[in-house]
Amino acid sequence: MKNFLNSYLLNSKCVNLESGDYPGPFLTISRQAGCSAKRIAIKLSKILTGYSYMSETKTDVEWKWVDKDVFSAAVDEMIDEIKAGDYEDAEKSILFMKEVSRAFSDETIYDISDDKLITTLKGIICRLAYQGRTIIVGRSSGVILKDIPNKLNIRLEAPTDWRINRVMQIKEMTRTEATNYINEADIKRDAFIEKIIGRKAENNDFDVIFNYASMEDDQIVDAVINILRNKKIISPHYEF
Repeated sequence: MKNFLNSYLLNSKCVNLESGDYPGPFLTISRQAGCSAKRIAIKLSKILTGYSYMSETKTDVEWKWVDKDVFSAAVDEMIDEIKAGDYEDAEKSILFMKEVSRAFSDETIYDISDDKLITTLKGIICRLAYQGRTIIVGRSSGVILKDIPNKLNIRLEAPTDWRINRVMQIKEMTRTEATNYINEADIKRDAFIEKIIGRKAENNDFDVIFNYASMEDDQIVDAVINILRNKKIISPHYEF
């Protein structure tokens, strides 16, 4: 019988550029602490699916933004594959995949140091990208999928003081608490990216970087749609 985990970890690759076998289209959104990627992801998913903000009408082409439920669904599909297969490590693999799903669902993901967990996370991120028409928020997805065509990697940044003030408002924290929150979150996310790619993230890891302090959500969304059209990731004649 085959060993699922060994086989999966060995063959978990995002892309084969020689064969032209790569996922997409998809978007990734990376952000500094204090910048709200979720709101932008939700608006983009609705527009790209054909929604307008005032209508429930949609096309038959759905774009999904990847939250913990979508990630868990991808893990559940893999668990079903394990159960249907003839794997000697099926029970161990199922428990392991559930651990990966739990780690994705909250900030504890940035504390992961186990190489197997990191490799499995990368594989599931790739699996979600392969589905196409996905918007993947955080979890270092931008650097994981950096070299894949037919995608747009977005980064949201803002001055530290602006982010501190925003966290004070939305989380009802004191300035000291908000400062500590921002600093700890930035350090954890930077360290996690280093675990993923062996270095800190750089500007050229992203296709476009927005100053979240100086732009409204709708302005960022409009800019992203125009970039997708110009790069022909979506049809330039698509009507929203």
